[in-house]
Amino acid sequence: MSTSTDPSVVDRTKTLDCLWSFQNANGYISDGFLKQCAADLDISQIELEGIVSFYHFFHRQMTGEFVIYLNNSIVSECKGFLRVKKAFERETGNIFGKPDRCGQFALFETACIGLSDQEPAALINFHPFTNLNTLKVKRIISELKKGTPVESICDEVPDHIRFKPKGDKCILLKEYNLGLAIWKLQNMGRDGVIEVLKKSQLKGMGGAYFPTGMKWEFCKKQPATPKYIVCNADEGEPGTFKDRVLMNKLPGLMFEGMISSGYAVGAEEGIVYLRAEYIWLLGKLEDTIADFHKRGLLGKDVAGIKGFDFDIRIQLGAGAYVCGEETALLNSMEGKRGEPRAKVFFPTEKGFLNQPTVVNNVETFCAAARIIELGADHYLKTGTPQSPGTKLLSISGDCPKPGVYEVEWGTKVRDVLEMCGAEDAYYIQVSGPSGECISAKEFDRKIAMDDLKCGGSFMIFNSNRDILKILENFTAFFKHESCGICTPCRAGNFIIQRKLEKVSNGLAYSSDYEEIKQWGNIMGMTSRCGLGKMATRALLMALDKFPEFFATKVDQDGEGLNKKFDMVKALKPYEQFGD
Repeated sequence: MSTSTDPSVVDRTKTLDCLWSFQNANGYISDGFLKQCAADLDISQIELEGIVSFYHFFHRQMTGEFVIYLNNSIVSECKGFLRVKKAFERETGNIFGKPDRCGQFALFETACIGLSDQEPAALINFHPFTNLNTLKVKRIISELKKGTPVESICDEVPDHIRFKPKGDKCILLKEYNLGLAIWKLQNMGRDGVIEVLKKSQLKGMGGAYFPTGMKWEFCKKQPATPKYIVCNADEGEPGTFKDRVLMNKLPGLMFEGMISSGYAVGAEEGIVYLRAEYIWLLGKLEDTIADFHKRGLLGKDVAGIKGFDFDIRIQLGAGAYVCGEETALLNSMEGKRGEPRAKVFFPTEKGFLNQPTVVNNVETFCAAARIIELGADHYLKTGTPQSPGTKLLSISGDCPKPGVYEVEWGTKVRDVLEMCGAEDAYYIQVSGPSGECISAKEFDRKIAMDDLKCGGSFMIFNSNRDILKILENFTAFFKHESCGICTPCRAGNFIIQRKLEKVSNGLAYSSDYEEIKQWGNIMGMTSRCGLGKMATRALLMALDKFPEFFATKVDQDGEGLNKKFDMVKALKPYEQFGD
């Protein structure tokens, strides 16, 4: 970090990079650095403090030589989170969320880290450790205490690709040959690229399902320059890990999709916003970018196309689920708090640095590259007329074969359960906590745009799981991840959590369920972004789809607020004082 007070010395878009650089070197963000950094950026210390405090992975106090983040998502809870948490505390002699006086181990809980197929899982100095149990934790901590480097004992993360359609039906996970999409660009022309995507009916795979070709066309028609291509690799929805697999197995395919988009809309810069939980993938992505440069597929006159100059860089996030929302992501890239913008303009009009910007996620860019490579007609042969193509599912929970499944749109839920070996599925959460829950009565529904949409996460819970515990986990997640900028989301998630605690303690009345529904509707209608709008979706659906379960949680005789209080026990400590 420069010590100059000239605000032009440091580009504000490099804010996250500067904060990461200092913390990596010193273990935390010090007061002195915060003051100097604010001066360099020509912003107040209070504003920079607000940025630092917004992200989970920035620390204002010294942490430790080994910083451990244990995933506390619902799948982890089901697989032994509490036992593993206690094992870490026992072996390190430290408590989660408390500073280590010895400065060796710092323990933190964190939301989903994209390893739901291998839970319980943790990051130690951002290196992955999977399938944890008490004995494995003991071995890990013992090795670290002996001075063994973290990188030498961390786990290799398997892709767990469990299913691919046969023959021509396989689209995304078929064999990859570098450059096949890029070398077609010049002959297709900019309009041709957009037309083939429009013909394919490809929609955004992150959950918004906006037509990709239309989005690229909107950006192309904007007169303002420069234009940007942004890949949203902030895959933070609990239970989702498909983009992790694509970046690990097919990073070049993602970059080809970004390059194709850059060519189509007239952009010169692409940026991958990579979630901090995937730092361990950063080296592979940077090596792939370097390889593309050597092959003439990035840089000046890409693939021999005169005048088409395009480059890609990686922007590392710092831990904030809400940055998966595209405008929050853009604010984060600009060195601001990752809060969603008011929806006045689409990013294709005013996106990164208020310039026309295409924002798509990893799977969408990969699918776009495949469509350019194979042609729209090939793509249209798969799926259904309303939902052509294939979809990647991140399957986890109570099934013997968790992992990534590429299925055709139109596949029945029952068939998916058979593929992964789930025999006692009772409650399924589709598209993560912000998605839709389904019961056994709905297993004949189809994963399709006109039926059961799925952004990627597919969490399976058997009949032994407590639905209330699942929903309490979801609510705690949304409460913690809310950026707090709008009152409905900030207050609503807190109130919903307290209501669920009341239900859990056997103190709820039927009227509490009605109040939960009222708050859910208020949040859905008035929250600023999708986090607040969708935070109670699964809960409201569960109340309707599992009425028998919730009926058992209601206080039937109306004495709930009194029956838990024992007057004799409460007065016992005072008996020694007499009358």
